Amino acid sequence: MRQLFVLDPIDQINPAKDSSAALMQAAQRADIQVWACTPADLQARGDKAWAVARPVQPDPWINIESPQSLPLSDFACIWMRKDPPVDEAFLYATHLLEVAERDGVLVLNKPASLRAWNEKLGALRYSELMAPTLVASRVTELANFANEQGDVVLKPLGGKGGQGVIRVAKAAPGLEALLELVTEQERLPVMMQSFLPGVFEGDKRILLVQGKPLGAINRRPKQGDFRSNLALGGTAEVTQLSHREQEICEVLAPELINQGLFFVGIDVIGGMLSEINVTSPTGIREVENLVGKPLADEIIKLLLESLN
Repeated sequence: MRQLFVLDPIDQINPAKDSSAALMQAAQRADIQVWACTPADLQARGDKAWAVARPVQPDPWINIESPQSLPLSDFACIWMRKDPPVDEAFLYATHLLEVAERDGVLVLNKPASLRAWNEKLGALRYSELMAPTLVASRVTELANFANEQGDVVLKPLGGKGGQGVIRVAKAAPGLEALLELVTEQERLPVMMQSFLPGVFEGDKRILLVQGKPLGAINRRPKQGDFRSNLALGGTAEVTQLSHREQEICEVLAPELINQGLFFVGIDVIGGMLSEINVTSPTGIREVENLVGKPLADEIIKLLLESLN
């Protein structure tokens, strides 16, 4: 069996931390032939999708063989693991992967759902599970919401890893000027949420496969920051899911399964859903290192079961 990983250039990946590397290595251990390419390597020839891809031996990291041009229908499964931003190149790649999908190839996560589930806006489907939230471009509306909530967080809709996330109080000087800046003069919408003080106790990343939570970590922000993202200096801790967090997973599961979102990472702060990460969820390595659980192998096993 062959599986293709569509991702950022291999030389940009840190195998000690990267979830894609973990999945590739687990696939190799399951006797799967692992191939890799970037979105730029995808193409369509008539009604067939192709790729210029390289066979790789990811464990030990990494042996890369010469590129070959072959149809995507040669693969039993394609992992779309390109990191955000979800820009034009990303969107066109999902369209090309849909050509392969029409030929019966399983694409994870489903290309149409990658387009539809913005990692900030997707959570709005479950607004009852979230902190008070406003998505808007108009400065007046955002300023009024900040005044109502008192302490808010601003999130760019296309951001990743906590980049560009700002905490601001209603009394902050220059609030309207800041809102003009982040909305690019009311051209782009942003997400504004009531600030959750529970973030200082941690932001849980919960990894779901086929709607079931398989692992979780608690991420604490570094001193002097409220953002808990590991890429910004947050630290990972062992954790257990609370009853509330299990309930959130159960609420999300049916739609995640229905939408072909096989592997998802959700973020929960103080019992409130924050984000639903569908493009290239991270956290596998941290779960494996903290708990000693072969999470990537479990994910690949579940995938193979679903293919049979």
